[in-house]
Amino acid sequence: MFHSILVPLDGSPFSEQALPLALSIARRAGIPLQVAHAHVSLAPLYADPRAGFENTLDPKFRAQEQVYLDGVIQRLAKVAPQLVSSALLDGPVPEALLEHVAARGADLIVMSSHGRGPLSRVWLGSVADHIVRRSSVPVLIVRPREEKADVAKDESFEHVIIPLDGSEEAEFIIEPAVALGRLLDADYTLLRVVEPPVPVGYDPVTGGMALAELPSQEEEEARAKIYLDRLAERLRQRAFRVHTCVVTNAHAAHAIVEESDRQPGSIIAIQTHARRGLARLLLGSVADKVLRSASVPVLISRPHVK
Repeated sequence: MFHSILVPLDGSPFSEQALPLALSIARRAGIPLQVAHAHVSLAPLYADPRAGFENTLDPKFRAQEQVYLDGVIQRLAKVAPQLVSSALLDGPVPEALLEHVAARGADLIVMSSHGRGPLSRVWLGSVADHIVRRSSVPVLIVRPREEKADVAKDESFEHVIIPLDGSEEAEFIIEPAVALGRLLDADYTLLRVVEPPVPVGYDPVTGGMALAELPSQEEEEARAKIYLDRLAERLRQRAFRVHTCVVTNAHAAHAIVEESDRQPGSIIAIQTHARRGLARLLLGSVADKVLRSASVPVLISRPHVK
C-alpha cells in the first residue's frame, strides 16, 4: 500500500528519531524515502530592505540547511543507498511539507513528536500537531528517545493495536494498519472499548442511582465481541494473525494506552473522525488523547472530507 515515505526534519536530534523506523519500513517495502527540511525566510523579520540582513544571512542559513541534509543523506546511504533522497523546501514549515507530500505523491509521513522534558508525552510539537491535523495521508508519530538515533538499527514491532468504535469511519484505519504490520511481520489486536452503564438519577425504589434504559454491560460486551470477531475473520482469511479484545472502561483513550503498555513492542493505529468547518481542525477526542499520551508509535489517519 505504501509507495513513498517522507520524513520531515528540523535539524535537531529529536526530529531524527523518526529515521530508524522510517528507514526500516522503506527497506522492507523496497520503496524510496525522502527527508525534507523547510527553510523559513528571514524576510518577515527584516521588513526594512535597508537593513540588509535578509540578503546577507538568508542564503547562508539556507546553505547550512542544505549541508545538514547532505550529511543526513550520507549517513542513510550507508545502509540504504538506493532508497534515500532529500528536499530543501521553503516555509512556512507545515504548509511547505504538506504541499510537498501532495506534489511528490508520498503516502506515508513518519516524524518525531519532538517531545522534550517532563511534558514530552503530553504535548506534540507544533509542526507535528499541524501535520497530523491536516495531512491527507497517514502519519506515523514516533516518540523521541534520549539516545541518538541509530539509522543502522532495524526497527521492528510485534503488535499493531487497532482501536475501533463500531463505526465504518473508524474501520478506515484497518488497511493502512495491516499494510504497516505486514512489513513489520506483526500480529494485530482489534480493540473495542465499551463504556460501563452510566447512572442518570436517584431511584426512590432501590434508594440508589438509576441507570439509563440501555443494554446491559454484558450485552454490550457480547455485541462488541461479535463485531470484532467478524472483522477479525475477514483479516484471518487474508492470512493475518489477529486477536480481539473487548475492554470495559469509561475512558477509552486510557484503555487503549494501557493495552499498548500491556503488549511490549506495539504500535497503535487509530482513525480520527471527520468533522466540518472549524471542527475539521480538531482530532477526535479519543485519538487526540491517545496521540498525546501513548509512549509507543502511533499511526493516525484523517478521513478525506470536503
